[in-house]
Amino acid sequence: MDMIHSSDLKTIMHSKRANIYYLEHCRVLVNGGRVEYVTEQGQQSLYWNIPIANTTCILLGTGTSLTQAAVRELSRAGVMIGFCGGGGTPLFSSTESEFACQFFSPQSEYRPTEYLQSWCQFWFDDERRLQAAKLLQQIRLNIISECWPQFDWDVDKTQLTHILTDATQQFTDVDNSQALLAAEGRISKRLYSMANQLTLQDDKFKREQGTRGKSHDPANQFLDHGNYLAYGLGATACWVLGLPHGLAILHGKTRRGGLVFDAADIIKDGIVLPQAFLSAKQGDSEKEFRMACIAQFAQLGALDRIIDTLKQIADQI
Repeated sequence: MDMIHSSDLKTIMHSKRANIYYLEHCRVLVNGGRVEYVTEQGQQSLYWNIPIANTTCILLGTGTSLTQAAVRELSRAGVMIGFCGGGGTPLFSSTESEFACQFFSPQSEYRPTEYLQSWCQFWFDDERRLQAAKLLQQIRLNIISECWPQFDWDVDKTQLTHILTDATQQFTDVDNSQALLAAEGRISKRLYSMANQLTLQDDKFKREQGTRGKSHDPANQFLDHGNYLAYGLGATACWVLGLPHGLAILHGKTRRGGLVFDAADIIKDGIVLPQAFLSAKQGDSEKEFRMACIAQFAQLGALDRIIDTLKQIADQI
């Protein structure tokens, strides 16, 4: 039987990859040609393989280290790398650590150019950039409408449809990006309120923005945690299409990494928001929430949806 060499293997398309890894208290290195993470149990070192060809993003948490050889192999496979605190939040890197989109992008001179060229044709025009933002928000609403009834809660479809219809009208009526952001904030509050009533029924619940993982409220902790997973997918999607993270369409022309936030918004409220409230109600651990969230990403094909949405915007606007 002929041997199959590693150079003959085809890399799995990013849109079809399923894995987001969160690692802590381990070393990531190359062993026997494979990227592995090593954990210590007493005097034993246990080696676990990372299927890098089927991985989109790696989050490195507390007590982790990474070798140069491992970075080389991860870069070849196009894996996004992010350093974060315990439980997945906050996200750190060597630069701009105050922002949530600091992933180390693999370097490649062969990223596609057609999407960037299409993006630049509308990005410098305020009106067309607003059209792109409205299209992104409408796709976001469609995903919410698709995903929320699939979760294990008794969602009132009439109430949800009313909220989303009202959101569509508000998004259509605005005439500038700031007004669109304000409308988005109002709709998000209504979605938080609805999810809260379906699960926790906590009259004191309030979304705590910018807590950087310091909140003691499980729902807020899970929302932060899940959002960082979504940022990893958003950063990967932008890299795959060759779109610089600074060319945001909703989160401001000058906000660093804003396009990652835009891309993550496509799936955040549809998946992360309901799963965060359900996990808080069930008393899930961080690990249980993370696994449930990743399973929902896989079921929806979240990375595929983000990539398709960005491509649609580049083609239509």
